[in-house]
Amino acid sequence: MADSAMASSNKVICRDPDVLGGTPVFCGTRVPFQALLDYLEGGQTLNEFLDDFPSVSREAAIYALEHAKALVVSELG
Repeated sequence: MADSAMASSNKVICRDPDVLGGTPVFCGTRVPFQALLDYLEGGQTLNEFLDDFPSVSREAAIYALEHAKALVVSELG
């Protein structure tokens, strides 16, 4: 499985051409990271996302959001 992680130390977000055509997903799931962003953008809570996607842990979701935030901040800095 050739995956590249969005997070280097803990693999939270993975890409694999055989999983959803290479869409970034939470590792070990078929849940796209974009789904979490869409939930939050639509005004839903993290808890609602986690209830709907129980294969994603709270820790993984928070880590992915923190990593995405760090990427954005470093791009703007």
